[in-house]
Amino acid sequence: MARPEKEAIVAELKDKFSRAKAVILTDYRGLTVAEITELRRKMREAGLEFKEAKNTLTRIAVQDFVGSDLDSYLPGPTALAFAYEDPVAPAKILSEFAKTHKALEIKGGVLDNKVIGPEGVKALADLPPREVLVAQLLGVLQGPIRGLVTVLSGPQRNLVYVLDAIRKQKEEVA
Repeated sequence: MARPEKEAIVAELKDKFSRAKAVILTDYRGLTVAEITELRRKMREAGLEFKEAKNTLTRIAVQDFVGSDLDSYLPGPTALAFAYEDPVAPAKILSEFAKTHKALEIKGGVLDNKVIGPEGVKALADLPPREVLVAQLLGVLQGPIRGLVTVLSGPQRNLVYVLDAIRKQKEEVA
């Protein structure tokens, strides 16, 4: 490949890494063309980008973002999954795909310009959907307020019980 072509690829990769919220690195050796096409289709449907890249050019491109921390995840052929909106989406799609296609290996990734290993990608894939996380957060935030309301309504409730007991006592006497 001529030098200007390599420089253009490095510039493109730098742009993608700068815009991406998450990048997942995979080793796709052993996948058939049909399987890679299926994976690309799933990625495209989710608004993600899946691109093969030469390791040397990837090393040069990520130097400004993560330094040489990514080098240990680059041996062998590498395909990159870029997520510009939802950082969890590529991890979920690739993990699901890897369960049915054993040839796909998740090498690691970059999340907010920090390198994560395969375990980090798996943890990211295991996160519940955003809506569930928001609901859980709201539940946690409502807990103390609910407790406060219960505590504050306690004296009123006790007053009602006392008044009811006095009423019953007067009815028994009468």
